[in-house]
Amino acid sequence: MHKPTHSLRGAALGAVAVAAAAVVAGTGPAQAHAPSARAEAQAAVPQGTPGHLVPRELPPHPSSDWYASDVTRGLPETPPFCVEKTLPSAGATHRTFWTEYDTSATQIVVRTGTVEAARKLAAAAEKKIQNCAADWVRDYPEGTASGRDYGALTAEDGAHVYGVHTSYPDSEPGIHLFGVGRDGRTVTVVSWGEMGGFDQAPVADFKRTTTTAVVKLYHP
Repeated sequence: MHKPTHSLRGAALGAVAVAAAAVVAGTGPAQAHAPSARAEAQAAVPQGTPGHLVPRELPPHPSSDWYASDVTRGLPETPPFCVEKTLPSAGATHRTFWTEYDTSATQIVVRTGTVEAARKLAAAAEKKIQNCAADWVRDYPEGTASGRDYGALTAEDGAHVYGVHTSYPDSEPGIHLFGVGRDGRTVTVVSWGEMGGFDQAPVADFKRTTTTAVVKLYHP
């Protein structure tokens, strides 16, 4: 069995390192400092696109500023850990964030056609995150993973925050936070990750980040 690998830039905030020199669990700084040529080549997002987070709205990093890509149409080149194959590219925009160290984040926003479609999409994303630890261990039985439900937030039409921890033998563990929220027919998924465990997760700050992300979705 090969060790699991995830590319960080664009989203895999959630896996483990591959060999001694590999980047951990969706958090490698080497992958995070320049938007891909593919993203830069995409058309500018249309006017009226729902608002996205900016660096200062992310959980503060103790040793680095946050940096961000432009808001880009479609999904990230590599979708965030836990929600792969869950969010549609149609109606989607995203922004990726990184620090000078091993912490990174991604926000995806999807404008659906109806409120009911948005409800279903948010529910599907939450279910994927709730099942993520079990799914990961099923794929990588030599590793361990666990999840935590950090509860609902009172933001617009609802939001929820979760945590997932992954660990693989001879690799650094990874800790990942996810926020899923909805305003009308628009859904956002915010993910954050770095090396470490649950005790290092900035849950209170990430809840504020998720609330801000959901509030910024509104466009009259």
